[in-house]
Amino acid sequence: MTFTEAVSTVFSKYAVFAGRAGRPEFWWFALFNIIASLIAATIDQAIFGYEILSFVYGLAVLLPGLGVAVRRLHDIDRSGWWILVGLIPLVGWIVLVYWYVSAGTPGTNQYGEPA
Repeated sequence: MTFTEAVSTVFSKYAVFAGRAGRPEFWWFALFNIIASLIAATIDQAIFGYEILSFVYGLAVLLPGLGVAVRRLHDIDRSGWWILVGLIPLVGWIVLVYWYVSAGTPGTNQYGEPA
C-alpha cells in the first residue's frame, strides 16, 4: 500500500470503526498526520500567532485517526476498546505502539478479512 492509497483509504472510511487496517495503512496515515500537523503549526505561527489552524486540523482528523487505530487493533484480534489503555501514562502508550507494530492475524478473524 502506498502513501496516497493509505491516506485516501483512511479518509474514505472517515468514521468507520468496523473491519481491519493493516500496518501500512496505519503508519502511512500517522506519517501524514505528523507532516500535516507540523505544516499547520508553522502556518499558525507565521500568520496567526496562535493555533487556530492546528485546532481545526486536529478536529478534522480526530474521527479518522480513531477509526484507523481501532481497525488496527482489530487486525491483531483485539477489541477497539483496548485503545483506552493509552490513557495510562507512559506504559499505555508503550503497549499501544507495540500492538500497532505487531503483525496482524493471518487469515480471517472475528473482525473480518485482512486489509
